[in-house]
Amino acid sequence: RAAGMKCLLALALGFLALAAASQASLQQRVVREVLDYFHSRSNVQFLFREQSVEGAVERVNSSGTFIQLHVNLMQTTCRKRTQRKQNCKAVENRRKPACLACYKFDNSDVPKVLDKYQNCGPSHHLAVKEIKHRDEAECRAVEEAGKSTDGLYLPGMFAFSKGLPA
Repeated sequence: RAAGMKCLLALALGFLALAAASQASLQQRVVREVLDYFHSRSNVQFLFREQSVEGAVERVNSSGTFIQLHVNLMQTTCRKRTQRKQNCKAVENRRKPACLACYKFDNSDVPKVLDKYQNCGPSHHLAVKEIKHRDEAECRAVEEAGKSTDGLYLPGMFAFSKGLPA
């Protein structure tokens, strides 16, 4: 009986660890997507890497998982077109852009992106009040992605049929 309880406890802890790992990997996936987005810009000539992640917000509800991250980037010595990207050293005293990323994932086994918003620029640039307000509004819209449309009637949402008198 005690062995059965230990087995059950180990199984439960395994599921919790798996759930925690999948959530951590969603944040890592957002960081990878931010780097891909940043490197896709034509004015970026060098490779950048993640310096730090701040202010991670993660909210899970019935419509999916919302993740918001502030990712600080750091320029490396490698050009963007470099084949071997492992040996790229960080360059001090260079541009250190910051990116805000808001992602909404669905609840499937392999979460799909329902909506996203990314904004990268010099860190002082993201602190400007107008940009901050726009970023907050965009992130709220991303978080709402996938939520049910309660109170909103769409044609064809309801069907009625007239029954025969009893």
